[in-house]
Amino acid sequence: MGYVAIKGGEQAIAEAARVTEFLRANDQTGRPLQSETIESQLRLLHSRVQSEGGLYDPELASLAIKQSAGDPLEAAYYLRAYRSTRPRLGVTPLQDTSKMRLIRRISSAFKEIPGGQRIGPTSDFTQRLFQHRLLDEDPREFQSIAASWLHDLPPDEVPETFPRVLEALREEGLLAPVSEPKREPFDVTREPVVFPLPRSGALSIMARGETGGLLALAYSNMRGYGDVHPTIAELRVGYLPVEFPHPVTGEAIEVGEILMTECEVIASHQVDPETGQAYLTTGYGACFGHNETKAICMAILDRALDNGRRFGVRNPSEDPEFVLMHVDGIDSMGFAIHYKMPHYVTFESDLDRARKTQEELAKRSRS
Repeated sequence: MGYVAIKGGEQAIAEAARVTEFLRANDQTGRPLQSETIESQLRLLHSRVQSEGGLYDPELASLAIKQSAGDPLEAAYYLRAYRSTRPRLGVTPLQDTSKMRLIRRISSAFKEIPGGQRIGPTSDFTQRLFQHRLLDEDPREFQSIAASWLHDLPPDEVPETFPRVLEALREEGLLAPVSEPKREPFDVTREPVVFPLPRSGALSIMARGETGGLLALAYSNMRGYGDVHPTIAELRVGYLPVEFPHPVTGEAIEVGEILMTECEVIASHQVDPETGQAYLTTGYGACFGHNETKAICMAILDRALDNGRRFGVRNPSEDPEFVLMHVDGIDSMGFAIHYKMPHYVTFESDLDRARKTQEELAKRSRS
């Protein structure tokens, strides 16, 4: 079935691109937005785009945000599309997130944790009131903010790494022992998603998932369509050193670092059918950049999906097919916006059926 041809389509498309560029450049300041500005001043949006795009590249993420006029899904789409064109040069070994250089680390499970709570950068304790001075911010005052903070910075007394909160509970025997993975992590970019899907595949899909989609499904569980009401054992934000095998020696060497968010939650205890021991259950979430909401919701859904595997699916958030096939923002957006494409033939058939039904009903009423 084909679509009806549109006359003048090529010129209309070209003009649509021109007016889009006009709206981007029609700025009273006359200054284009710089990629460094996007990365530093819109850092949370910048983090979200890299996470949902599944590609850690700060410069390209800034370009994607600029080119998409700030649409996070469209920007993530640029990154995802670019990533699909790149050759795979190798695979990193499993990275040890306990080596993260942390800028923020909190626990709601304990008041005192090994190494201490590190509040770090957060707006959790600020009132959501406008700071009208930002409407016309003085450049010199703006520059003095960073200079003043660096001047007042105390001597470096913060350790490079911190012990994990969950390790103390595991040593006490309250958590199940860590078992070695039975297979290589599932690669959702190269292997077809067929259910049942291993946990590594589910975590990979959620790590690239859309923040709002993960939030909606996790919130449904919290509201009663499920029973995961966790406590955050540890929420960590920091820079993870990435190791990669040396091309000659094969020895793992550090090639850089990435900003990431990691969350581990504790939920109600369950009895292990194999050992007969009662253990607290856990959920895990991790994503590129600084995105605490996404990491928390991912950990909740990880716990919910495990409940579905153990006890049978009782709620949407426990159904792996329902969750994992609906949290990818790019897939969801693509299907939604495809309705903007021409549907003349299919809609004409709908009209024909509606008219015939009306005619048949009119005949019955006259008879």
